[in-house]
This record gives sequence, C-alpha cells and structure tokens, in this order.
Amino acid sequence: MDISYIINELAEDRENYYNAVSPPIMQSSNFAFGTVDEMRNAFADEYATYLYSRGLNPTVDILRKKLAALDNAEDCLVFNSGAAAIFAAVLANVKAGDHIVSVNKPYTWAQKMFNNILPRFGVTTTYIDGRDIENFERAILPHTSVIYLESPNSWDYALQDLTAVAELAKVEGIVTIIDNSYCTPIYQKPIDFGIDLVLQSATKYISGHSDTVAGVLSGSKIMMERIFNSEYMTIGSGISPFNAWLLIRGLRTLPMRLKHISESTIQVVKYLKQHPKVEAVIFPFDESFSQYELAKKQMQGACGLLTFIIKAGTVQEIEKFCESLQHILMAVSWGGHESLIIPKCSGIKREHFNALNKEHRMMRLYVGLEEVDYLVKDMEQAFEKMGS
Repeated sequence: MDISYIINELAEDRENYYNAVSPPIMQSSNFAFGTVDEMRNAFADEYATYLYSRGLNPTVDILRKKLAALDNAEDCLVFNSGAAAIFAAVLANVKAGDHIVSVNKPYTWAQKMFNNILPRFGVTTTYIDGRDIENFERAILPHTSVIYLESPNSWDYALQDLTAVAELAKVEGIVTIIDNSYCTPIYQKPIDFGIDLVLQSATKYISGHSDTVAGVLSGSKIMMERIFNSEYMTIGSGISPFNAWLLIRGLRTLPMRLKHISESTIQVVKYLKQHPKVEAVIFPFDESFSQYELAKKQMQGACGLLTFIIKAGTVQEIEKFCESLQHILMAVSWGGHESLIIPKCSGIKREHFNALNKEHRMMRLYVGLEEVDYLVKDMEQAFEKMGS
C-alpha cells in the first residue's frame, strides 16, 4: 500500500463529514442506538461497533487503520502512552508462573514492570545481550511465553537479528514483542521479519510536535481483538479522540520530517566524530557501529537519535556543557521539532560519578528540525565553556 495513500486518504470517508480535508474530532463519550437489538449487538461485540469511547471511537479508528497499514499489520490499538501499550502487550501473553526473556536495559517502565509488578504473580524475567542469537537459545525455559525486544534501544542502539529471533520463537511457541520506537514503521517493519507484536511510543515521531502522549500496538486481528476485550478495556488505557486527531495531523508530515532529521543527523555525527572533546559517537548508520551491517539490513533509516561519549574528567564539566547549551534543550523523549539532550550522569547521584566509566560520560542527543549549523554552533560554544 502506498505510503502517501495511507497518510492522506486511508480510512478517511470525507463524504461522511462534509468533504472536510481534515477529519472531525468525534469528541463524544458514547453513542446512541435506534433499537434494543442494535444495543444488544453492541454489548455482545464492542469491537465491532461504537458504544463507548473507552473502546472504539470514529476518530481513533481512522488513526488505527493508518498505523496498522504502516506497520504491515492486520490491526492495531492506540493507547494513552507507550508504557500502556507495553503493559497490555506483555500482560496479555503471560500467566502466573511464566517466564520472559528480555534484552538488557529495556525502556525504564518496561523494566519496572518486569522487575516490580510481574514477580507478584510469579512471572520471572531473564535479561540477555540480544546481539547474539545464542543468548536467546540459552535463556529459553520450558515455561517461557514472551521474548521482549528493543531494536535498536535508545542509548547504545544494540540490535537483535529479528528474523533469527522470530524463527526461534515460532519453533518454541513463544510470542515475540518489539519496541520499535527508534525507527518508526517508516524505517523498520518488524512484522515483515516475523515478529508477532510491534509497539512504539507515538509520543515521539508519529506526533512530531511534542504535544501528545500515546502508544501504538500492532499485530494480528485475533491478537488485537483479544487484547481489546481484556487488557485494553479493563485498564481503560485508550487514547482520547483529540489526541488521536493530533496524531493524524502528525502523520501527514512524518516522511518529510524523518527525511530532514536523518539528513541532518548524518552531518551532526560527522561534526561530533572529529571534535577533540568527543571520545566516540554511537549511531547505527555510521560505519564504525559494531552492528552496522545488520542495521543496514533491517532498517531503512536511523532517524535522529545518537549517543556521544564526552571527554570529561569531572561531572562538573559535563554539567557545564549541558547548562551552556542555548538552543538544544535538556529534556527526555525525542521525535519532536526541537533538538534535545540527556546526560547519562543525570540519572545517577553526583558522588557516584566515575569518569573512568564511559557510560557515565554518555550524552544522548536528539537532532530535531533545526538547521545543522544552528545546532553545531550551539554545541561548539558549549564545548568551549566546558573547561572554563
């Protein structure tokens, strides 16, 4: 299906709303019925009609159809956050006593679920280095029900061989789930590699404007309906019609934004690689990246997220650099119009900083829609102030 058709036309029945180019926001909590039989049918199968906007809503449905098509999935659900999508995907596929195999250092709230919530119900998790398929083979137990992937992750961009993991999981009868937030469905389609469930934080590139929090989960229609009728409806984690409309708006410019961001990021990587105060740059589409060939095989692009290791002997130098930036904002997330930076040391106590630990000197940079020269000049003046 052509991406231009998906973004601009799919599911938009304009003749039903006065031929408006932009779809309306159906800001209604519930929907009326003309007969008792119609209401009875809605109660019997809420996944097939509109009853109450905690379930299905016309504006949300437009977005669902577009996002499913972008993922090459049969169906999808849209949540009020990426964390909610993760929680529903995993919870729907484990029971008491089950075991999960997860890649090392997944998204914070995924890891909190694995470590703090699921053990209450006897569900255990084994963390592995997902770069080697043999680590998956060794970690699988007779009661393993889920393999959780994040490829690439959002700090060192470790990849997993998606085809190999999917093949292994299918032989073992294990459900595979991947967080695809880094690439978006524009630059990576894990379902094409055999992965069962694909999720992403739509807060990031799908929105593109840093004004919406949302999550997406795509997969088979059978799986989506099962999750809808259980975890999705019970927890009440669906997205609001207004936020769905904001994401539809974001989709209109997604390919153009990603193209500009990707081109800018390559230039920023080149700048950082030659800078005397940068020890290393980690970026999946740079030839120095340890999994470069796999990245080129699985991904069509690498967007705007990169990590560089700054040369600093003290935490104060890193703090000085970050606090001297005038245009690049210090903030979490990525995917919006604005460039962002996070120093890894912000997640540890100052007294625990160790300059010999490269991770403590990591800086995660998101390249937004600004011009490259604008960003480079900002970093340059901040580098100059580091030691002053």
